[in-house]
Amino acid sequence: MMSIVLAGFVDALGQFLRPENLAAVLVDGLAKAGLYVMIASGLTLIFGLMGVLNFAHGSMTMIGAYLGGLVMVTLVGSATGAGARIVFFFVALAASFALLAGLGGIVEIGLVRRLYDRPPLYQILLTFGLTLILDELIRIVVLFYGMQPTSDWVAAQGTKPYFLEQSVDLGLVSVPGLDLFEIGFGVLTVATLWAFLTRTRYGMIIRAGSEDAEMTEALGIDVRRVFTVVFALGAGVAGAAGTLLMWESTWGASVPLAADALLPAFVVVIIGGLGTFRGTVVAAVIVGMTDAVMTWWFVNEIRFAGLPEMTIFLLLVVMLVLRPQGLFGVEEVGGH
Repeated sequence: MMSIVLAGFVDALGQFLRPENLAAVLVDGLAKAGLYVMIASGLTLIFGLMGVLNFAHGSMTMIGAYLGGLVMVTLVGSATGAGARIVFFFVALAASFALLAGLGGIVEIGLVRRLYDRPPLYQILLTFGLTLILDELIRIVVLFYGMQPTSDWVAAQGTKPYFLEQSVDLGLVSVPGLDLFEIGFGVLTVATLWAFLTRTRYGMIIRAGSEDAEMTEALGIDVRRVFTVVFALGAGVAGAAGTLLMWESTWGASVPLAADALLPAFVVVIIGGLGTFRGTVVAAVIVGMTDAVMTWWFVNEIRFAGLPEMTIFLLLVVMLVLRPQGLFGVEEVGGH
């Protein structure tokens, strides 16, 4: 019996190590890493600079998916060309970012700001309650307007540009256009946030306020306004990530997207280390590649499609046991 199992494993390993399969897994892993880093970057931005664990982050991603879908469905028709669809997508992206950033600013000023001097448990309970409220509000709106509360709500509208539905031949592997799009957006998200935080004056002010709020205020800077901007920026990034997820068949615009996006975001942030943007990027690549490898094995060889998601959380458990602070974690993060 053991010899049969071993022979089967060796044969499956040989299939996995074929160059075309390795290339396909690599591309799939990078695409998933691009999605994970977009989802998690807003969460780590808020916690890393403010010390606030925002459990409403997933709900904001879900709202961004619906807003992006609404814009696309409104503007795109069956005769709309590929170039116009891309332009409309960036309009949807900007609209989701702006509206969610506005919502994030309101939440910080009206709710979170009142709890900075209290234990973190208060912030967790507040943002967790907020996500329940937002999810139910969106569910009411979806049912009231007769939308389909399913993951393919936007994909069925045919708003995706034609070239994203095609595959690009890269020699060893034929890559879906949407995967390349997700990889590119992941890189763009990382580069933009890094440049903003390290190469701009306001980014320097944000980092200074998170390190020493009292000294920053002594220099005449309104730290409370800085934290409002940070919270708004994190919420806006979550909305922008949701806009891209609206085209994903496994994500899509749906109310359950709030929980589906929040869980891997926390996994990435914890593995990378709470409060470190570099750790989030590295962890997103690790989680994305692990997900892609396990998906190949459990779909093509073991035939158990539900297990790849479990391996992500198994990776989290191993990290918490071996290195609880994460890959690049520090003992104390955030300004509160």
